[in-house]
Amino acid sequence: MNLNEHFIQQINNLLPVDEASAMLRAIENDKPVISVRFNDSKGFNPPAGLERVPWCEMGAYLSERPQFTFDPHWHAGSYYVQDASSMFIYHAIKSLVGKPAKYLDLCAAPGGKTTAALQALPQGSVVVANEIVHPRAQVLRENIIKCGHNNCMVTNDSPRALGKLENTFDVIAADVPCSGEGMFRKDEEAVSQWSPQLVAQCAARQREILNDIWPALKPGGLLIYSTCTYNLDENEKMAVYIANELGASFVEVPVEEAWNVTGDLSGNNIPCYRFLPHRTRGEGLFFCVLRKMHSAQRLMHIAQYKSSKQKWQNTSSKIPKEVSSWLDGDYELSDNNGTIIATNKDLKELISVGGNNLHIIKGLNIEIGTMKGNKIVPSHQLAMSPQLRDNAFEKCEVDYHTAIAYLRGEAITINAPRGYILITYQNAILGFVNNLGNRANNLYPKSWRILSSHIPENAPSF
Repeated sequence: MNLNEHFIQQINNLLPVDEASAMLRAIENDKPVISVRFNDSKGFNPPAGLERVPWCEMGAYLSERPQFTFDPHWHAGSYYVQDASSMFIYHAIKSLVGKPAKYLDLCAAPGGKTTAALQALPQGSVVVANEIVHPRAQVLRENIIKCGHNNCMVTNDSPRALGKLENTFDVIAADVPCSGEGMFRKDEEAVSQWSPQLVAQCAARQREILNDIWPALKPGGLLIYSTCTYNLDENEKMAVYIANELGASFVEVPVEEAWNVTGDLSGNNIPCYRFLPHRTRGEGLFFCVLRKMHSAQRLMHIAQYKSSKQKWQNTSSKIPKEVSSWLDGDYELSDNNGTIIATNKDLKELISVGGNNLHIIKGLNIEIGTMKGNKIVPSHQLAMSPQLRDNAFEKCEVDYHTAIAYLRGEAITINAPRGYILITYQNAILGFVNNLGNRANNLYPKSWRILSSHIPENAPSF
């Protein structure tokens, strides 16, 4: 690895000589740490024998990197591949958010911190996960659906557009675009692109993002600010900017000494949390939490939202009666141009967040399926939802190679009744087929299918 001489000098200025040398050696010579976070909402917990991530009870380290693409459990949303340092958000939310919250993840793709937050937030919370780049927003949507989180809306908007939702969110997480120094061990392109000019550009963009989104945070609400970089300009100096210029106070997150989390390196003694690769098992991360101050001088505007442009025709009489028995919970069924939508009545009042202005690519609902004549073709989102009742559909357990064939989009042959069947692998639901008897038509989403023709002989394992 050929580190930029200006970056090396930056680290030497940031840390004492011995520490700086140790950190540079870790960046240049150590392999990235591999870790995953298991999805307890689907009944999956870290297997015995795996070393746990200390600050995330659902996280575990792996000794080597499996071929996740060829693991049916990964496609089923049983776990999410996430850097251990980034799982610190799980601990922060568990420690600081004690009641249901409206939560915005501003720069959410591909979804690691969003799904960690969804696991950590109190029941009854609602999450808006946003990504400004449209292709990345589609990846975010896919990961949210796989993990089975129905209380999460996915949007494709700018911070400025979301900032118009004045005083809406109790918590905003801003894992802002940065110079990526903390990813050098994993990303050679980040090493080659780095320059002092890039750091300055990123810092300017971060200030713009923070100014744009600040009005959307309620007075007294929490801003979770994080980067995957090391320099002061994008970290402590930016946190001080938020406090002094936008009006916020710092909030401490409890940490244990054994975690080897590093504190403030700017000399300002602010409560912040740095994950440095020579001290902590994970990639580079800066993390701090600030609380938005109440301002007696500023008028507090409570945003009033209209209902969504999307007009759902209430044609429940046309929806097959059995659909109402497919879900656990109190849902209202509606027909959106032939697509059957289930809306949790407890979340219905929150559907109008953003009114007519946001670009919503996944709503706060479950897509049940599409009408075909007087029957309904169940959707993949229904299969992935933990709210799907266990006995709603027949299940067919398949072996590894059949599971991979299914995830490749191939027609498979199963021993099961005719009709819509859930395919499972080691009890994890992969999705639907329409079993015709002599073959089963594959309903796995085309854009999510495994494209590789090289299939390992055995399933990846931990």
